[in-house]
Amino acid sequence: MVVVSAPKPVEALADAARDQLAQNARLLRVSARRLTGRRSARWLGALAALAPRITREGVALEQHVREGRFQRSLALITALSSVAAGIEAGTEHFRGSYSQRIMYSPIALGMTLAVTSGAAVFSRWAARVALPIVSLVTLVDGAVGFIFHVRGIARKPGGWRIPIFNVIMGPPVFAPLLFGLVGFLGLLTSFLRREDDPRGRLPLGTRRSRPAWVNLLPRAISREGITLEQDVREGRFQRGLALATALTAFFNGVEALYSHYKNNFQFKVQWSPVLLTPALMAAGFGAFWSRRVARTWLPIVSLIAAVDGMVGFFYHARGGLRRPGALRRPLYTLAYGPPVFAPLLFAASGMLGLMASLMRRGK
Repeated sequence: MVVVSAPKPVEALADAARDQLAQNARLLRVSARRLTGRRSARWLGALAALAPRITREGVALEQHVREGRFQRSLALITALSSVAAGIEAGTEHFRGSYSQRIMYSPIALGMTLAVTSGAAVFSRWAARVALPIVSLVTLVDGAVGFIFHVRGIARKPGGWRIPIFNVIMGPPVFAPLLFGLVGFLGLLTSFLRREDDPRGRLPLGTRRSRPAWVNLLPRAISREGITLEQDVREGRFQRGLALATALTAFFNGVEALYSHYKNNFQFKVQWSPVLLTPALMAAGFGAFWSRRVARTWLPIVSLIAAVDGMVGFFYHARGGLRRPGALRRPLYTLAYGPPVFAPLLFAASGMLGLMASLMRRGK
């Protein structure tokens, strides 16, 4: 008779890792005391003591993502991203003098999605009913904005016959699709489970409550939507999220290319998002086809992209503060200085890649 041992729970693995790291911390304190003295040993020991807690939290976070139980965390990320995307769209349209009324829509939807996502952190109803509706409208608005931006470039002298000049000097063609990214995050959030939900599936025969608006969709679309929702709720959405990572990386890379081209690449660090874009795209598309790429290259490249976006945010904020009268005229600085929140959208692509690397693949 063969006895198959049950897999150890996450808490047991985390405790074992904590005990091992605690033993390493004691050895580190002893070695540091011999080499550098008591004061340095205390600092190194304090740092080593944090390692078990960080490891335990990291294991729990990975488990939550793999099981699709991180709705509240992603709702908070969506709220912050909505504020950044709304302000970014508002400043770009301010430069265009709001020549059309539809240019106000991303500002209104960005703030509405931010409020709805913030409510989803505390309310299950907001996460399951209000958030998907607002997110879907945001996605549609991003697609409509993309059409208007393409038309705006076509209406410039020469139109698409001189694409390099008109794409650079015209409306940012992929910016509306990047705004739609926050709508995609909102939809993904609405499908997930909350962190305090029980592990595993519901008992056989138990039906989950579904929003009433789903019943208004055609049956074929509703059936596919149920399958997709189930995959996301159980954390089996790695291929879809990897594909989204590759596409948003392309949009961000093109935006960074002609935005930094306008500045003639004055700083060498401005090349970093342009060079990271092909790598992140290759990792995203590779993760769509290969488990190995999804578990190795995708998290590494995504982490580098996320850090690069944070560094870019620092440089853009510093560039705005260096303008004459920056603090006395903040609205003018925000509108005509470097797009301060644009690097955070590139960092969001890296965050998508990190989430994709932690998820499971579909059936």
